Amino acid sequence: MVREVFENELDELLELYLNLHEKSVPEKTTHLKNTWNTIIQDKNHHIIVNEIDNKIISSCVCVIIPNLTRSIRPYAFIENVVTHADYRGKGYATKCLNYAKEIAEKENCYKMMLLTGSNNDATLRFYSNAGYNSSDKTAFIQWIE
Repeated sequence: MVREVFENELDELLELYLNLHEKSVPEKTTHLKNTWNTIIQDKNHHIIVNEIDNKIISSCVCVIIPNLTRSIRPYAFIENVVTHADYRGKGYATKCLNYAKEIAEKENCYKMMLLTGSNNDATLRFYSNAGYNSSDKTAFIQWIE
């Protein structure tokens, strides 16, 4: 079942992120709690999860960004697309991305964007098959330490 994350599912979500690029689950600090509360209370921040047998097995984040151009239409940014390693290749992340697209359409977004750090052909085909292209824009990233 695809839906938005519940407030009490932080621990399970952080465990799933170990299948993304995280090396460990963050310590339960005030900073973590405050960040989680900020995310949960932000109407423009959507953490979408796909659960099977009461277990979150896939997720993505969709942030709606207000905008002053394109007839004052917002755009959506997709981040942290992940599926647990045991469940990959079964369409679970695609369902999360499709849910994100429904949110973006409902919010009248004019585009959706995502970045991937992967050069893996299967990952790039996955995003292409989900409707994203890498030809319209060029991404530049500046990492802040």
